[in-house]
Amino acid sequence: MKDTQLIAERGQTDIHVPANKNELLEKALVMVNTNEEIKTLWRITNVNAMDRLRWADHGSVHFQIVANISLRLARILHKHGVEMSITKNFGLSYEHAELVIFLASLFHDLGMSINRNGHEEFSLIIANNLMRENLNFLTLEERTIVTSEVLHAIINHRDDGNPLTIEAGIVMIGDALDMSQGRSRLGVEDGAVNIHSISAYAINNVEINEGTDKAIEIDIYMNNSSGLFQVDELLKHKIKGSGLEKYLNVKAMVVGKTEKKILKEFILK
Repeated sequence: MKDTQLIAERGQTDIHVPANKNELLEKALVMVNTNEEIKTLWRITNVNAMDRLRWADHGSVHFQIVANISLRLARILHKHGVEMSITKNFGLSYEHAELVIFLASLFHDLGMSINRNGHEEFSLIIANNLMRENLNFLTLEERTIVTSEVLHAIINHRDDGNPLTIEAGIVMIGDALDMSQGRSRLGVEDGAVNIHSISAYAINNVEINEGTDKAIEIDIYMNNSSGLFQVDELLKHKIKGSGLEKYLNVKAMVVGKTEKKILKEFILK
């Protein structure tokens, strides 16, 4: 792949999510998309993740995907009468809950601009400063509560996290659901072949829909059974720790008459 194509695909694009007439979300979108510091931090994070560590994408594309998935999960739960924690505990609106989910989705990996190990803790420092400086469309009380809830979601998106809020559980799962081949393709094609990149490359698509016996059904379509690593070792573990287990059904299936020979394609070519 040519360098110019790599730059274009890994560039800092504006964030797009359906605001659904949520004025707080609309204001946050403007803030994020006009903030050069945030976009530069995302670029640094992705250089560390992809160029230096040869990991999967951790740039603006990843954060947009996590934000869209997480808001999708939240809106289905809200439709099914699940009360968000910021409403239950602090009396703030559902719109505030979406703001928390959106910001945590965008800021959860900012600490990787410093270091991979301990990046969750580093993310807290950076995100806290950004929110203190940029959430001026909220009252002081609202900003303090929203900031604390976002930081709680950030620190608990890690594998051993223990979310105490619905919003944090949603972001934890939303992060894990960015597992399809688009996230790993650059790393795999550049020669970074490991279980994370191979298993992600085996996943064609993830669909999130309203369920029947549970509020949400997650359907994962794979072209190779190696994708089960993403489901069993990563997603399943995070769902079990999210506090949202009772609301979710997960189905994983291999599609196509034959499995795609991923290892042969990328190791022996």
